[in-house]
Amino acid sequence: MSSTIPDMNPANTSSADTPPALAPNHDLEELARFDAVAAGWWDPEGDFRPLHELNPVRCAFVTDRVDVAGLNVLDVGCGGGLLSEALNEQGAAVTGIDLSEGALKVARLHQHESGTTVDYQHSSVEEVADQRAGEFGVITCMEMLEHVPDPVSVIRACSTLLAPGGWLFASTLNRTPRSFFLGIVAAEYVLGLLPRGTHQYRRFIRPSELTRCAREHGLGLVDLCGIEYNPLRRAARLTENPSVNYLAAFRKPLATS
Repeated sequence: MSSTIPDMNPANTSSADTPPALAPNHDLEELARFDAVAAGWWDPEGDFRPLHELNPVRCAFVTDRVDVAGLNVLDVGCGGGLLSEALNEQGAAVTGIDLSEGALKVARLHQHESGTTVDYQHSSVEEVADQRAGEFGVITCMEMLEHVPDPVSVIRACSTLLAPGGWLFASTLNRTPRSFFLGIVAAEYVLGLLPRGTHQYRRFIRPSELTRCAREHGLGLVDLCGIEYNPLRRAARLTENPSVNYLAAFRKPLATS
């Protein structure tokens, strides 16, 4: 089990002084893996079954803290649109971005069935930040930070995109022995809940690292909860224990005169 710590120090990341367009923040192997299973995004019994069962908890974590109706919401790493559609149904004007062409194709097709109005775009968050700074009241970044080479770049871009007083909601996996066993060994190799190779332990992020990075980019921690997922009951709930999966809410300060 690797003990390598993700570099969450802005001064040490390759993109710190490089324009977003010149520093692609994606992993081609990761994209290929998600493209290969993209057709199953809306199959509640398929490869994305855990996300279907986590989605009500993720959505409630957002909407219990912010009334999203009428707000511009950006869903970073939207995949097939599970959370994007749920927030759009709550009245938010949602833009969903992803670099997986396969996932976006499925998301757009599903809109014809659901009648939702999400604006899906093939774009990175860094590219959007270069064009739409300060436009969003809420940004969600769920199960995405552990899949990119430079999570600091994502947090920096999200801070740029938020309007004063805006909220960032992020979920990822903690880097602990328990998360290695449950998130990789059990989920991928024993129970087969996720395709093998979905996660790399070295990319898991401790809450303290994420909180420090967010603070260094002008975002204050408001709330942090663990997520407990029971695959036998097919149910998820929030807990006070963030040792495996966790959700965090950050807020950008209101503008001062």
